[in-house]
Amino acid sequence: MRLPDAVSIREVGPRDGLQNEAPVPTEAKVRLLDALATTGVRRIEAVSFVHPKAIPQMADADQVWAAATRQPGIRYSALAPNSRGVTRALDAGFTEIEVVVSASDTHNRRNVNRSIDESLEDIARLIPAVHARGGSLEVIIATSFGCPYEGDVPVSRVVSIVDRVVAEGADRLAFGDTTGMATPRRVVELVEAVRSRHPDKPVLLHFHNTRGTALANILAAMQVGVTEFDASVGGLGGCPYAPGASGNVATEEVVHMLEDMGVSTGIDLEALIEVARLAEEIVGRPLPSGVLRAGPRTRTVAVDGV
Repeated sequence: MRLPDAVSIREVGPRDGLQNEAPVPTEAKVRLLDALATTGVRRIEAVSFVHPKAIPQMADADQVWAAATRQPGIRYSALAPNSRGVTRALDAGFTEIEVVVSASDTHNRRNVNRSIDESLEDIARLIPAVHARGGSLEVIIATSFGCPYEGDVPVSRVVSIVDRVVAEGADRLAFGDTTGMATPRRVVELVEAVRSRHPDKPVLLHFHNTRGTALANILAAMQVGVTEFDASVGGLGGCPYAPGASGNVATEEVVHMLEDMGVSTGIDLEALIEVARLAEEIVGRPLPSGVLRAGPRTRTVAVDGV
């Protein structure tokens, strides 16, 4: 089995994880963000700068970021849906900005109230604006592996979007499995199609575990050279505009599997499990992570009399 020596995990719990929950107090968001920064995670998606009427859970993004303890050595990023959000993110001090466009026109209209072409035209304007202020821009392509409204999404459609944003100067690419429709075969097909055209462009994959395939998809992606993944503490997450989109793959489940396979993540699993417990307390409901429930495979149970 061909595997990398190490991978980079971007923790998305504070943003993508919380956007589908009932609004959480600002102080609790800051606690979660700061706790994650002590686990060895080197990349964190901290907030999104979106209109509060669209995503009220992120209405306090400026306050959260102002109160967070920004740990040296951690790359913090922010999601922004449009030029106003990008300006807010840059003004707040972010240098890693993410924008999103869906590979499905129906989902894109539900998500950002635009056609795909309108979103791509906006992204083309945003890229030089971000670069002019010393930032980098990552284009996330949602519903890359399927859409809850339109069904299967052809690889060719995703690749056509990639071609446009790369030509405009996008720094990084991310592919979102918004409702957990990906399987290992589909992952390999998309990655190989993109890499054949843009071999030097950094690629990150974002999996939801809606249908239980997220870890298998990560394993398949690693075997074709992908070393960057999103994950969310405790399995928090979903998508407000995608029916049935359960949580992101749990960060502690990814770390547990990879470290046991000899793939370094740099993350302290026990510390991460403690943060998953904190996340569960903050949202006030059980989270779906199996490793949170059972602990790591090295944990044993004492037998009476032995």
